[in-house]
Amino acid sequence: MNVKKLLIAPLFAIAFLSFKPIDKKIIVIDAGHGGNDVGAIYDGFSEKQIVLDIASRIKQSNKVEDDYEIVLTRDSDNDATLADRTEMINKLNPKMMISLHINRSPAKESTRKGHEIFTQKSDASKSIAAKISKKFGECNIQERDLHILRESKSPAVLVELGFINNTEDRKYLTSEAGQKEVAQKFTEIITGK
Repeated sequence: MNVKKLLIAPLFAIAFLSFKPIDKKIIVIDAGHGGNDVGAIYDGFSEKQIVLDIASRIKQSNKVEDDYEIVLTRDSDNDATLADRTEMINKLNPKMMISLHINRSPAKESTRKGHEIFTQKSDASKSIAAKISKKFGECNIQERDLHILRESKSPAVLVELGFINNTEDRKYLTSEAGQKEVAQKFTEIITGK
């Protein structure tokens, strides 16, 4: 009986010591606005809800990925200050942070459409922006001194996904198919696939 224990103990120790926990890379998705801050609105649609829906789909579409963990700055319609968001981001120290927003032009119905990307000064931020632009289609990419970008220590971008007051953009970004497609594209950017 003791001989069995002596033989099993080293095998157990080897198995235990050779087990290596998975080191997942953290990706933060910031669903802009929330709570009393509705962001851009148009005809019953709000920026805060559209970007929350898309952020949730990104997290959901990444469930099977072993190498990455998606963390949302908010997962419900709550007030989250920019200071709270950047504090959370900096504590997590993610590989990247993507802040999702929806644009609105001053006109009632906009002829402007499409996405825009705002970056930090860092090359890493600009590299993420280039990948997003390649995946979603060429777009305007600019450095911007925005709180979420300036105060985030990790590579970060802010993506305006389209114009809420452009019929084509609005229909796409509020449709289930459009949101799934946007989420899938971000998942592919995150995983490099």
